[in-house]
Amino acid sequence: MITLAQLAEDPHPRLARLRATAPVAWLPALGGWMVTSRALALAVMRDAETFTVDDPRFTTAQVTGPSMLSLDGPEHARHRAPFTDPFRPGAVHGSFADTVQHEAGRLLDGLAGRQKAEIRREFAGPLAATTMTDALGLDGVPADQVLRWYDAIVHSVHELTEGRPAGSEGPAAYAALREAVAGTVDSAASRSLLAAAAQALELPDLTANAAVLLFGGIETTEAMITNLLFHLLCSPEQLRELQTEPELLDNAIEESLRLEPAAAVVDRYATRDVQLAGAEIRKGDLVTVSLAAANRDPAVFPDPDRFDVRRPNSRQQLAFAHGPHYCLGAHLARLETRIALRSCLDRLDGLRLDPSRPAAVRGLVFRKPPGLWVHWDR
Repeated sequence: MITLAQLAEDPHPRLARLRATAPVAWLPALGGWMVTSRALALAVMRDAETFTVDDPRFTTAQVTGPSMLSLDGPEHARHRAPFTDPFRPGAVHGSFADTVQHEAGRLLDGLAGRQKAEIRREFAGPLAATTMTDALGLDGVPADQVLRWYDAIVHSVHELTEGRPAGSEGPAAYAALREAVAGTVDSAASRSLLAAAAQALELPDLTANAAVLLFGGIETTEAMITNLLFHLLCSPEQLRELQTEPELLDNAIEESLRLEPAAAVVDRYATRDVQLAGAEIRKGDLVTVSLAAANRDPAVFPDPDRFDVRRPNSRQQLAFAHGPHYCLGAHLARLETRIALRSCLDRLDGLRLDPSRPAAVRGLVFRKPPGLWVHWDR
């Protein structure tokens, strides 16, 4: 029997067995079904009428309230629409490239002369938090404060996911975020994304979606940067190839996302009785799509457990989900990761893992090394 602890530590051998023998399997530890093949994952995520997010058990909504993440149909479209255009590829590059480059440089300046750091919390997390604070236009809120709110909200969602009470810190952080959103909307910062979205959404809906954007924007990007550095530093020959051919960077980002998506699973709930790959799913059943398993489906990705910066179809990874809930901030996350990796390799000569502090990717839902300690020469 597969346990939650096994899924959090090293899920891939068990997911591979499920995919080969029962690609839609009931897991008692989850209290629901798990989908592990890429084709079936796509089918579930595309069919929001049969497999919905709109259910009171959806953990993020229990902390933030209804948002684009936890709604389907017209209500999902209404919540998502005010945020769509600013996150399109052209708009993202024009609005954020210089800001992200400047912030990456500032953070690396702060590491100058040290020759060692925990790169996740001293670089990747602050870069993601500052970028999302800027993207939303939160008025007068320091990025480190946003990062603390995010940590508290993520902790509450994690507790709910594992069947424990959410605790008080997440709701308190959410209440503080709501005050900051209200202050931004009421201030003269009329050009901010939040102020613009306030023309279409009331404060509760606006705050819920701001929380979701912060949650996704920080979690996804922090993990993308950290996981990419981890994969490259664990594979020196792949790192040398990337340094010799910098044009491989975009593919390296996709390959890292394939090997370890920042969010390993997405949850859906069956709206009717349905048969899927021979499994008899009942109305109301939890259906968990394993993006981690879909991304290592050997029917699509030969030698799927290998990190290969030259893999020709890495972009077929599903780390940003699919269908109506495809990640709104995917283009911004890629931009940040691209700039972050180039900046680290340019500035931190001889970058390597700290052998005295071994790292490993962990997490039931959100997967990354808890800490990534690195050394460099100068």
